[in-house]
Amino acid sequence: MNIMLFHSTYGLRPAVRAAADRLRAAGHEVWTPDLFDGRTFESVEEGLAFKDELGNDELLKRAVLAAAPYSDRGLVYAGFSLGAATAQTLALGDAKARGLLLLHGTSDIAANASVDELPVQLHVAEPDAFETDDWLSAWYLQMGRAGADVEVYRYAGAGHLYTDPDLDDYDAEAAEATWRTALGFLESL
Repeated sequence: MNIMLFHSTYGLRPAVRAAADRLRAAGHEVWTPDLFDGRTFESVEEGLAFKDELGNDELLKRAVLAAAPYSDRGLVYAGFSLGAATAQTLALGDAKARGLLLLHGTSDIAANASVDELPVQLHVAEPDAFETDDWLSAWYLQMGRAGADVEVYRYAGAGHLYTDPDLDDYDAEAAEATWRTALGFLESL
């Protein structure tokens, strides 16, 4: 699989590179564009402030430009938290998308979004302040209406960005379960 993997609001940190290496070791080709021009952050608040300064349009433009050279190959879009939201936006707009792997995040869905049984897998903490139960229920229904084939995995007691070993959110057991399931998902595409 060809995978476009987007970083979280923390920036392109070692955990994102390690995830890409894990995916490569499983036989996938992976790109990890740096949408923050080398900037990384120690807190969600700092990263969100930078994202807001950059602007959503610029962030999306950077993501589209990063994916464009590879989209004809049929990409699987993937991302962590903010990067998952970015991946979702791109996947729903790319008729050649092969799949969508969301780690720790989702995004709004355009009312006219339409995909042809796009395989989607979401991994998220339970509870998660950024991905509330009500939000996830509505998101799931909207993705289904858009034509996506969605699987959702919840991890009780894990922190929001529980796959990043350098953060307080880290949960080794949930992270390993996520990667086992995600690798199986990618193999099925």
